[in-house]
Amino acid sequence: MNILKHMEAIFVTTLAAVGAGSFVIDRLPDAQARPAAAPLPVENNIGTPGHMAVIIVHGHRPSRGA
Repeated sequence: MNILKHMEAIFVTTLAAVGAGSFVIDRLPDAQARPAAAPLPVENNIGTPGHMAVIIVHGHRPSRGA
């Protein structure tokens, strides 16, 4: 199949697919931002003005042989 010979059909098919996709996307409702339902634990202020917050993360190190 010679692609250059069928370039007009490929172009028209692409335009039809993009046009149909445009109509579908335009019919989707707009996104609406809402506040979080419950406060997240990371929103808590764990530091005070006189003391810096200290976070300790425990985990294992991967082996060096991998």
